[in-house]
Amino acid sequence: MSGKEKGVLIVIGGPTGSGKTGVAINMARQLNTVIISADSRQIYRELKIGTAAPTQNEEKQAKHYLTGNKSIHDYYNASIFEKEALSLLEELFRRHRVVLAAGGSGLYIDALCRGIDEMPDIDPQLRENLIKEYREKGIEPLQNKLKKVDPDHYRKADLNNPKRLLRAIEVSVMTGTPYSQHLTGQCKKRDFKIVKTAITLPREELYSRINQRTDRMIEKGLVDEARKYYRFRHLNALNTVGYKELFSYFDGDIDFQEAVRLIKRNTRRYARRQITWFKKDNDIKWFSADDDGAILSYIESVAKNHNG
Repeated sequence: MSGKEKGVLIVIGGPTGSGKTGVAINMARQLNTVIISADSRQIYRELKIGTAAPTQNEEKQAKHYLTGNKSIHDYYNASIFEKEALSLLEELFRRHRVVLAAGGSGLYIDALCRGIDEMPDIDPQLRENLIKEYREKGIEPLQNKLKKVDPDHYRKADLNNPKRLLRAIEVSVMTGTPYSQHLTGQCKKRDFKIVKTAITLPREELYSRINQRTDRMIEKGLVDEARKYYRFRHLNALNTVGYKELFSYFDGDIDFQEAVRLIKRNTRRYARRQITWFKKDNDIKWFSADDDGAILSYIESVAKNHNG
């Protein structure tokens, strides 16, 4: 291993509800280190309950970075996360040989570990116009626009994801070059060692945890939290499971019981997508959430072999 590497970044990924936060806190305490959040929603300070952001007690047990440091009104994406997390690691590796990164946002973890293609800054007026059209006319005009400006990406894109469609259209329009031509897919070199782990659970247990966690969120005040930010429902930060369903309830489209049922169902579906994403990464070593000893032994053996 090169002596130039500044430290070891231990990634703890996995689906929502799998117990990543608890595992990461235990590891941070054992290794006397800190945690960088790789969660695309926990960055928003307003959304505490619905994103299962670290509690005050959890923060006392282990210092978390990149949680609650942005507003729902701030524009944020994986590219910005990459820059902020790398800058943070530069500082943290001066004090810690090992740093943890925990979260379920596969795109954010990839951005930190592999890098993300450079994209141009977007004209706010262009974004506002596209979002307005989406709110008024739905997703079909966005799909048609993407097909026109970048037919190659249109054939591969998730056509039901408005955020991804908006981004591809914006870059294509702003640069005059199809979005797909900006995607090099090249892995950037990092000056620290990366070790990837992920938490797994039997499917039935994971689903049971998700259902129970949803009930706890409701008990903690998720409905009031969603109602407080209902008027900002058009913001991308609030295009999130747990809030979208309650907004439909506020609109009178569904009753409360149905909203809760949909939150549980959509969270389970999200967990399945996360598992699929992580399973594609052959560098990830999987552990049971209940086997802290095995995870710690693995991390310690990696850290011990690091000579940075």
